[in-house]
Amino acid sequence: MSHDYEDDLLLDFSEDEEESSEWLTTFADLSMLLLVFFVLLYSMSTLDNEKFSKTFSSVTQALQGKMSKISTSRISREEAGVLIDQALMRRQIIESQRKVFAEVKTLQTRKGVEGLVSANFEDGVITLRVPGDVMFESGQVELSPRGVALVNDLKDFFIKHKDQNIKIIGYTDNVRPSGRSRFKDNWEISAMRAVNVLRELLHMGLESTRLTATGLAYLNPLFPNTSQEYRAKNRRVEFVLEKRVSGK
Repeated sequence: MSHDYEDDLLLDFSEDEEESSEWLTTFADLSMLLLVFFVLLYSMSTLDNEKFSKTFSSVTQALQGKMSKISTSRISREEAGVLIDQALMRRQIIESQRKVFAEVKTLQTRKGVEGLVSANFEDGVITLRVPGDVMFESGQVELSPRGVALVNDLKDFFIKHKDQNIKIIGYTDNVRPSGRSRFKDNWEISAMRAVNVLRELLHMGLESTRLTATGLAYLNPLFPNTSQEYRAKNRRVEFVLEKRVSGK
């Protein structure tokens, strides 16, 4: 009986030891992520390769010993450097786009645009929204005279900011075209509207390499399609501006 009891104790102790070491891997990854975070903060002031190397080595050595697994973590020094470079580039892009968005707010006060174009800024992406009923007659895909005038008002802003790629996205509500319509469905309508806006911008002098056109029909509604007012708000054209990265 005593022998069996001792064996049970040894077995329980072995299992507890294995379980107690499971946290080590998670802690090692967490420590490495913290390390990358602090090095990133350091690099925002001055990015010196020699200082970075020394800092990384010093912190890694300090975490050795019981935390020896950290030295063989999946994140190497080179990978940490790539992460830092990417984070710095992303930060620079967002700050640059924030300045462009400030000019968008000024654009919204311009005659011909005021009260028609709404704007949103999120994670470095600028979105300009124009009501579809302003740009197109009901059930039509060709730009109305009012729509051409509005695109012309936006054109100068787009030409000024040559570092912006422009995604033109057409949206409809969820009401299907009537049986008498020459269009099969809302996908065709939204796509043709986006393409015709793109063609108008090309005609006005914008480079084709900056432009794309997509029709998303009734997807991503701004409001539930439960009333005429909400459906009208969902019928829209969006200009999504993203900063062009050199070499791409």
